Amino acid sequence: MSEVQEMTPYQLLGGEGVVRWLCDRFYEIMDSEPTVKPLRDMHPADLAGSSQKLFMFLSGWLGGPSLYMEAFGHPRLRMRHMPFAVDEAARDQWMFCMRKAVSELVAEDWLKDKLLEAFYNTADFMRNR
Repeated sequence: MSEVQEMTPYQLLGGEGVVRWLCDRFYEIMDSEPTVKPLRDMHPADLAGSSQKLFMFLSGWLGGPSLYMEAFGHPRLRMRHMPFAVDEAARDQWMFCMRKAVSELVAEDWLKDKLLEAFYNTADFMRNR
């Protein structure tokens, strides 16, 4: 097995700083892109806490430190998002932001495709409407 195959997505991306940048960029896009206003409206005015929680979650989800679990316990993503109307439109808006952030960050097509597929599967699982 090659060294790349043994690395986690967290390591392949470059670790903490890059994952943090991805989360910050994701929310910058959400905050500035008019086409995702309905998604933006589901979030608090200050997105810093949302970005931090996404960073903590993605850290563990991508194979790095389990920061979210250490701070809050099991993510229970679907349950935590139940108060929000997460339909296909919300999923697609979320993916628009993530696709744009990933595209700005990841140069390797195989890694970009792997990440976006995993993000889509998770975003689709979150639908509750």
